[in-house]
Amino acid sequence: MRLKDKVVVVTGSCTGIGKAIVRRCVSEGASVIVHGLQASLGESLVDELGADRAALLIEDLTNAGAPERLVEFAIQKFGRLDAIVNNAAMIATGTIQDTSGERFNDFIRINTLAPYLLIRAALPELSKRRGSVLNIDSVNAYCGESNLLPYSISKGALMTMTRNLGDTLLREEGVRVNQINPGWVLTEAEDERKRAEGLGDNWVDRLPKSYAPSGRIIQPCEIAAAAMYWLSDECGPVSGQVVDLEQYPFIGRNPQKDKTNL
Repeated sequence: MRLKDKVVVVTGSCTGIGKAIVRRCVSEGASVIVHGLQASLGESLVDELGADRAALLIEDLTNAGAPERLVEFAIQKFGRLDAIVNNAAMIATGTIQDTSGERFNDFIRINTLAPYLLIRAALPELSKRRGSVLNIDSVNAYCGESNLLPYSISKGALMTMTRNLGDTLLREEGVRVNQINPGWVLTEAEDERKRAEGLGDNWVDRLPKSYAPSGRIIQPCEIAAAAMYWLSDECGPVSGQVVDLEQYPFIGRNPQKDKTNL
């Protein structure tokens, strides 16, 4: 029970990687706050996990005061807060030609500013417990695909935040801040996106080795397994670290995934 008696907030956890992390946290002894925008999916997840171990808050994190309300909700439900997982994100295509300033700002508000404000709101509670922050970012933070420009920039900024706060908050507050950069993960949303792009219902069964040397792409539960190290006390004082979870050396090897070459 690596997270026994800990309380963890996981944003964007009604589906995908966040959902897998919530499930794994509970299996490791934690109580969790499920958060997102899909009420019915969140309610089903809480029913699965049990109301004694999970509670649901549905709210857009970019709303004024939302980070503070999420922290207050965790304290109200479970009496403490040991860790936050910044998983919620806006994932969409965009290039410099078709992304307006307003649209660009949406990516920054959701993918960079919202995690910052949640860390800030949670810090007083996390410092009491010598707690931890885990940012779920993306390998696109290093450069990104050609049609993922604003998304990649917002994720690059989050990675800089992790490095900076991982040093600052450990020294000043005793709080660890680390990051996982998932590669290509088979979430419900990714499956829907690829079908919408015209790749067909069986796209996942015909992946070229350039994208999936193992013959498949990563499952959300595999990201969740890695998250347990960073949320538990096992990682000791390790902070400010970024771990890429992809099945090949990533830098310089990120061709665009579209129906012309997949």
